[in-house]
Amino acid sequence: MSETKFEDFHLSDEIRRSLQVLKYEAPTEVQHKVIPLALENQDLVVKSQTGSGKTASFGIPICELMEWEERLPQALILTPTRELAVQVREDMTNIGRFKRIKAMAVYGKEPFTKQKEELKQKTHIVVGTPGRVIDHIERETLVLDKIKFLIIDEADEMLNMGFIDEVEAIINQLPLSRITMVFSATLPKDVENLCHKYMKNPINVEIEANGITTDTIEHCLIEVKEDEKIPLLKDVTVVENPDSCLIFCRTKEHVDTVYAELEEANYSCERLHGGLEQQDRFAVMDGFKMGNFRYLVATDVAARGIDIDNVTLVINYDVPMEKESYVHRTGRTGRAGNEGKAITFATPYEGKFVKAIERYIGFEIPIVDAPKPHEVAGNQAAFDEKISGRRVVRNNKTARINQDIMKLYFNGGKKKKLRAVDFVGTIAKIPGVSTEDIGIITIQDQMSYVDILNGKGSLVLQAMENTTIKGKKLKVSKALK
Repeated sequence: MSETKFEDFHLSDEIRRSLQVLKYEAPTEVQHKVIPLALENQDLVVKSQTGSGKTASFGIPICELMEWEERLPQALILTPTRELAVQVREDMTNIGRFKRIKAMAVYGKEPFTKQKEELKQKTHIVVGTPGRVIDHIERETLVLDKIKFLIIDEADEMLNMGFIDEVEAIINQLPLSRITMVFSATLPKDVENLCHKYMKNPINVEIEANGITTDTIEHCLIEVKEDEKIPLLKDVTVVENPDSCLIFCRTKEHVDTVYAELEEANYSCERLHGGLEQQDRFAVMDGFKMGNFRYLVATDVAARGIDIDNVTLVINYDVPMEKESYVHRTGRTGRAGNEGKAITFATPYEGKFVKAIERYIGFEIPIVDAPKPHEVAGNQAAFDEKISGRRVVRNNKTARINQDIMKLYFNGGKKKKLRAVDFVGTIAKIPGVSTEDIGIITIQDQMSYVDILNGKGSLVLQAMENTTIKGKKLKVSKALK
């Protein structure tokens, strides 16, 4: 199986090129099994744990099969959380970048009108949470006539969060001729029933990834009294001295307490929980990806939707109540073949939760001693040195694919009767520039945005300052967003 390469899937040059830039070297097991079936338009039920590369397993074939000319959405991807919707949208945009695939995310707590305007543009893929997708369907701002693919991602979580009725309501609005793919870390009865009811002879794909957690993660447990957790946390972080660390708490109150303690001790940290404004949550997520801080204290809201390849340490400050949460939390480390470590703090009262987790993951989590004072003292200098330095992010996929792209702003759009072909026709005539160098074009009423690829942005910007489009002289500048 390890012999498979992405070339074996006979993908278009544009998709292969983005996979190269994104450093997707060899397909993971789920990609190896799912991509060929998805390219043949098969209905699929895929049981695969978080961190196994499943987003690309549906993202690659969907981007491959999109018809660029079609204005209406051709794929609908449902996710349980806003964070995951944004993450999946980003992955789709990255994979489809050179094919100029436009993906957008719709979710609550963001202005409806902003999304409505974006849906008026040519959009190939819509990623969304069930509630907001239904809003758009009911208000007729999301047209489903051309949907060829429905992806239900994290189906088990969708059920846990009580979205089953919304998901069914959405399915009932979709064309019958569509392809449906369901991805889930576990397959509860309700998910199976949903699949039987709405899918055509689905093929079951099950990825047994070395038990339920990946073998690139080292798990351990430290027994502690509740009021000794903060000093223990500080000792553990000094001894482990991680490059980046996620600290999971059960409640937002605990997150706030832990964050305040670390902040006071000059840790480079941020916090994330459901009580924060949505835009603040996204800003924190982005900051963590960019390496602006080293420690993120979070509730389970962050266990899904954080796709960062080099989280080196996960600390369960509180034992999760749900055994599945343990897998999702610890699955944030040891990703993409990297080594990772997961340390759980357990109080005497949490034994039954720990036992349930161990039964679920199929092994006992080894108990280790808390760090000794001399170990802490011996590591303090190295810890102090690292905590004051900025974290180096080696693998931010989006930054990598965007580094040769410049987004240009033009002060004219639909009101001036401008269309995408007008921009393509004009820009492709610039010496040294071809249609291959033009990416996603977004035309709004009063303005337009054009992505220029392959490092040709400055060349196009300079040339367009003295060039008309459809006889109109437009102001052009580097876009701020």
